[in-house]
Amino acid sequence: MFDKNVSRKVLTLVCRTKVSINLELSQMKLTQSVLRKFGNVIRQERERQGLSQEKLAELADVHRTYIGMIERAEKNITLVNIEKFSKGLRKPMSYLIKKVEDGPA
Repeated sequence: MFDKNVSRKVLTLVCRTKVSINLELSQMKLTQSVLRKFGNVIRQERERQGLSQEKLAELADVHRTYIGMIERAEKNITLVNIEKFSKGLRKPMSYLIKKVEDGPA
């Protein structure tokens, strides 16, 4: 049986392009996963508070369509906007991040 780490190293030397593509796809899956989790946290908290997307957008000072894009994991949110969501939902940023870390995929 081959050591998996050795075969990866050989593959990296022989075919860097293929490995690079695989790593990029893997990274994209991880990115989509965290975006999906964050969007779910925002949606759940918004609904728990009885807020519409429009009302949260007003409270967070973002465009109303941005709320939906975040909830559907269509946009990669910035720290500045996480802070805006945090203020709009009246929850600390750490609360939102902790929910992402603890929640299901």
